[in-house]
Amino acid sequence: MGFLKRTNKKFDYQPRYYKGDGSPFKIEHKLDQFRSTTGKNKGLKTKFSSAINELKNAEKGSNKTVVYIILILVLIFLYIIDFDLSIFYSN
Repeated sequence: MGFLKRTNKKFDYQPRYYKGDGSPFKIEHKLDQFRSTTGKNKGLKTKFSSAINELKNAEKGSNKTVVYIILILVLIFLYIIDFDLSIFYSN
């Protein structure tokens, strides 16, 4: 009996209340359809080139929002650590 490998049983399970397209077990992010970097990019070079193309063709409003959020967080951090801005002024 040690020579025989046990095979896994396969079931054709269908969810009872699922009414939709495709498989209910497929895990996919809801924004993947709008991104070009997800998918069947096999090589490292194609992944980098598609990421750079997506960055170049991105909406400008979203980039500004990210910059504003980062700027506000940096200012809050500087306020928390009690950073003194007078070192930039010469009197």
